[in-house]
Amino acid sequence: MGGVRPTPAQFSILLTLAQGEMHGYAIMKAVGEEQGPRLGPGTLYRSIKQLLDAGLIAEAGDRPDPDSADDQRRRYYRLTGTGRQLAQAEAARLDRLIDRARSVGLLPPMRPRHA
Repeated sequence: MGGVRPTPAQFSILLTLAQGEMHGYAIMKAVGEEQGPRLGPGTLYRSIKQLLDAGLIAEAGDRPDPDSADDQRRRYYRLTGTGRQLAQAEAARLDRLIDRARSVGLLPPMRPRHA
């Protein structure tokens, strides 16, 4: 991906894998729960292949729970260090865009969070 920003689908996958290892269907389900069902199987697995080829994610060597009734054909994926760095850089870029949108009145000012 050398200097190229991830697509929205790829960024969603990176964000999801930042939470921990998951198999493809779990990634698709997690993205759907957070953003709505906009990541279909074709886009998911094409994006996973691109992320694997770029070294941003990797297949997890060990299954999270080898004794579970989990389908043994499932492949689990994890974020690599490079993938985490790219996701952090993209999140920071988007944060700056959101700040800019607020400054020009496209979004309301951020309300203070109460602890």
